[in-house]
Amino acid sequence: MKRRIGIMGGTFDPIHYGHLVTAEEVRVEFGLTDVIFVPSGSPPHKINRKITWAEHRYLMTVLATVTNLFFSVSRIEIDRKGPSFAIDTITQFRGIFGEDTELFFITGADAFLEMDKWYRAEDLVKMCRFVAATRPGYPIEKIDTRFSKYIELIEVPALSISSTDIRKRVVENRSIKYLLPEAVEDYIFKNGLYRD
Repeated sequence: MKRRIGIMGGTFDPIHYGHLVTAEEVRVEFGLTDVIFVPSGSPPHKINRKITWAEHRYLMTVLATVTNLFFSVSRIEIDRKGPSFAIDTITQFRGIFGEDTELFFITGADAFLEMDKWYRAEDLVKMCRFVAATRPGYPIEKIDTRFSKYIELIEVPALSISSTDIRKRVVENRSIKYLLPEAVEDYIFKNGLYRD
């Protein structure tokens, strides 16, 4: 039987329960042996947005995932120079795990709405299976029909939590408790993240 590994890509700025619940749901639903979280090094689609230093995002992801023995975190994109293209990441993992491993690329459905702009998207869809996490009632018909046949959808109620909202709450001195693991919350405040 083929080994099945999930690759959970994202900026994780910060990582929150929506990401963790999604990874666990996909792991169980698709019978994955592991889920590897891959914080973006230099996300090309967020070039005009201020992003927290990669080391902070990596350490928060480690703190958030350490209690789940099926989860691990990879520095593959952080350590690679240049833009973090999904195809480069999947190619590297394909080289590490070989053809006998089935790779599942996990991300939010919102990301797939822009798939026509992804670097070498036509090649990427042939290299792994895609799982798009959606909020209940999400209009999935918005996904480009050229790619929708390659994408499996899974509904995750916890996806109403967002990193954008968490950053905004920190700026506004509002509570972020219960939106993300306590260790990540402590890390954010200890390091003064999202204050400026």
